[in-house]
Amino acid sequence: MPRLPGVDHRRAGKGFRKAGYWIARESKHIAMTDGKRIIIIPRANPINAFTMGGIIRDAGMIIEEFKKPL
Repeated sequence: MPRLPGVDHRRAGKGFRKAGYWIARESKHIAMTDGKRIIIIPRANPINAFTMGGIIRDAGMIIEEFKKPL
C-alpha cells in the first residue's frame, strides 16, 4: 500500500464530499455515506496513514483517486 501522509479530518471530509459522499452523522467521529457504503472518519489531526488507507479502501477507492481532488 502506498504511503499516505497524515491528513486532517476536515480535509478528508472535503475529499470524500467531492467523491459523492455526504455527512450522515457527526459526534466524536464523522459518519459519511454515498447511499451504499458508510465510512467513519475519526476527528484526529492528523489521521494515521494506515487508518486513512483503510477508510479509503472501505469507500471503494484507491489512494490515487482520493488524492486527485485534494
